Amino acid sequence: MSKNLNTAAAILAAAAAGAAIGILFAPDKGSKTRAKLKEGIDDTANNLKDSIGAGSEVLREKFTSATSNLDGTLNDLLSNVSHKTEEVITFLESKLADLKEQNAKYQK
Repeated sequence: MSKNLNTAAAILAAAAAGAAIGILFAPDKGSKTRAKLKEGIDDTANNLKDSIGAGSEVLREKFTSATSNLDGTLNDLLSNVSHKTEEVITFLESKLADLKEQNAKYQK
């Protein structure tokens, strides 16, 4: 996005410099010069809109990719937690059985 922002800033700076030079050296009447300036501004605005549109598309793609990666990571994490939970339950059940055996010995 930074690259697009720099490009947009360079386009605006170039348009402003071109407009200033055009005004200083314009051989045409003021109305013609203003029309040329308006065309230049319109072209610059369109270029800027295109750059912003491209930048927002890049951001949208990166966000979609990051969301997809996050979903995958979350699913992996939940799967691992589920497996670990089963292991812990099995271990606790084993210990409980051992404790019941020891308790049964003391009950006699």
